[in-house]
Amino acid sequence: MEEYKENIQDKGDNVKLSSKPEEDDKSCNKVCSNIGEPVPQVSSTRGEFSDPVYKEIALANGQINRMNKDELRSKLAECKLDTRGVKDVMKKRLKNYYKKQKLSLMQSVTEGGPTDAYYDFICVVDFEATCEQDNPLDFTHEIIEFPMVLFNTHTLDIEDSFQEYVRPEVNTQLSEFCIKLTGITQKMVDEADTFPNVLKRVVLWLQEKELGTKYKYAILTDGSWDMSKFMNTQCRLSRLRYPQFAKKWINIKKFYGNFYKVPRTQTKLSSMLEKLGLQYEGRPHSGLDDSRNIARIALRMLQDGCQLRINERMHEGQLRTVPSSAPVEGAPPPHTPRSRD
Repeated sequence: MEEYKENIQDKGDNVKLSSKPEEDDKSCNKVCSNIGEPVPQVSSTRGEFSDPVYKEIALANGQINRMNKDELRSKLAECKLDTRGVKDVMKKRLKNYYKKQKLSLMQSVTEGGPTDAYYDFICVVDFEATCEQDNPLDFTHEIIEFPMVLFNTHTLDIEDSFQEYVRPEVNTQLSEFCIKLTGITQKMVDEADTFPNVLKRVVLWLQEKELGTKYKYAILTDGSWDMSKFMNTQCRLSRLRYPQFAKKWINIKKFYGNFYKVPRTQTKLSSMLEKLGLQYEGRPHSGLDDSRNIARIALRMLQDGCQLRINERMHEGQLRTVPSSAPVEGAPPPHTPRSRD
């Protein structure tokens, strides 16, 4: 349903999230040997970005910018990094790797410093919902597939997934367009449970993973629509309060656009995969398969040095941007929301 969401998504989705430099990928013992110069002694009295190491990083970035695609690929291979992706993606990967190398040396003589990830786990959600071909603005979208894909930000592995179909209760008959788009048949939804019961099992699944209690986690979506529209509408239809654990999330489109410096038009799922040198795995517009592919993009971004953090939230029923200056918080422990009645 990703392309369908693109047609109804709010404008202005690709906003700048932070003015601070992005943080970088895991380092190895051997830095890219012919980029930059030795790291000088670090003075603890200097400002955060006044240290000479940042000048070295800037000089290295200039050298990387002058590399052609073959040189970039060769240097990435030398540093044992992924060599896939378009030229700009490879540049970003190499810059972040080298920057992480320099900063890790600086951190060895200073206290504190950035961590590799804000959360222990990230849970990707990409709903499928009832839809029609002409996409009327007043159409009531009901969730018909609830998928979740959980990955570990420390091991960079997809650890588990959850998926159930959901029976719609307002527009009970799926349109032919919806069936063709999603691959979800009328029989699948007729035999499925209602949203409140499926949500209870989602919460139980999250609780069994000890998310929000033992482990810090966040929800991640491919755009704003899943939570601000689909979840919001569905909770209203089902007479449920909006679940607290889903009120804040990571919009990966915003991070992708800002991190790789690409326009909003190049943040469709297929475009993001292509630019990273990845191919879609599974059936497009399957909620579970879309979620898995979104997770693959998120994992690659973490490998490239992007630190994903919550950047959107729901407040009094409205979509809001979470500023980069806000404290980093994980999602709360999941609980089944109370009824509105």
